[in-house]
Amino acid sequence: MRVRLARAGVEPSAAQVAVALRAEKSVYGDAEILAVARALCADLIGAGPLEPLLAQPDVTDVLVNGPREVWIDDGGGLRRTSVAFADDGAVRRLAQRLATAAGRRLDDASPYVDARLPGGVRLHAVLPPVASGGTCISLRLPPRRTFTLTDLVAAGTVVPSAMPVLTAMVTARLAFLVTGGTGTGKTTLLSGMLSLADPGERLLLVEDSAELRPLHPHVVRLESRPANLEGAGGVGLRDLVRQALRMRPDRLVVGEVRGAEVVDLLAALNTGHEGGCGTLHANTAADVPPRLEALGCAAGLSREAVHSQLAAALDAVIHLTRDRPDGRRRISEICLLSRSPSGFVAAVPALSFDAAGRARTGPGYEALIHKARPSLPPSPAAGLRRVPLSVERDNS
Repeated sequence: MRVRLARAGVEPSAAQVAVALRAEKSVYGDAEILAVARALCADLIGAGPLEPLLAQPDVTDVLVNGPREVWIDDGGGLRRTSVAFADDGAVRRLAQRLATAAGRRLDDASPYVDARLPGGVRLHAVLPPVASGGTCISLRLPPRRTFTLTDLVAAGTVVPSAMPVLTAMVTARLAFLVTGGTGTGKTTLLSGMLSLADPGERLLLVEDSAELRPLHPHVVRLESRPANLEGAGGVGLRDLVRQALRMRPDRLVVGEVRGAEVVDLLAALNTGHEGGCGTLHANTAADVPPRLEALGCAAGLSREAVHSQLAAALDAVIHLTRDRPDGRRRISEICLLSRSPSGFVAAVPALSFDAAGRARTGPGYEALIHKARPSLPPSPAAGLRRVPLSVERDNS
């Protein structure tokens, strides 16, 4: 049926499937014809066997490791499904069809692709022999909805005692980064916090793939573009940050800081653009200054220049983790970025949260209050217990 419809060049609608089935001298009822039509439509112009997984409301990632292994992440960690492909050729055809839909090339000469599909799904695919176990496909789905901070409290991502702190950081227009590993919910939390921004502000969002969805009346989105097959026409994040600065932003937001754009972002936050924010991959909040240092030095800045810019540009870090084995995403700590007498910036703990939701204040809490006043309470939030935390860190 697939070959017949492909040769005819017609859409795999129920009517065309019925015509093709009659040509095969097969007798089927309406239910069978509709089932065959759905299967052929998914196979020819959709995601094939992955369609039911992509339709599930809680699924954020669909991962294909060859024809026999299909995994999903639906908020509770990775889980293997019963979905399977006929062979690796079927996986390869699906990967190439999705790449073509994104306007990209995927073949033996270009065996991997990273692209955004028309519906907002993020696609990454690798062909054999680079992927020795068979064709691999990774699909990252965009958020179906924007979660408010209240929603994130109900989900356990945000501890109730952290709500006034996060709200005050946005209201006081502090510059901050949301950090964590892959799949910890950085984009979700940042979208929720940006939804608290004053409706009169203009938000400029700069992203590789449009994933931030704040509930705000004035949002302008800029999205990077890869180069074409000839290597021309690419537009990177650094170019977009520079363009965003000329578009009268009240808040400049970089969806993910990962390269040389960190130089322009730090420069922008040092020239009157308050309230800027973004996300960054980091193992812990303490690793954020060294991570930014590495990115800045790779872009041509000296170590001293990076820390000088960083000390004046960013105020705080909100770090997310993912618990095992339940896969729950949650805020683990909020740190203040402070310059030490040595001249290097370190992350000073202000609030930390354990897996049970208990919150503790750290030595950076009073300084955070001072920065965010009058939005923050003048004393540690109710239920927070003061504990000694070490803030010394060797940056040499």
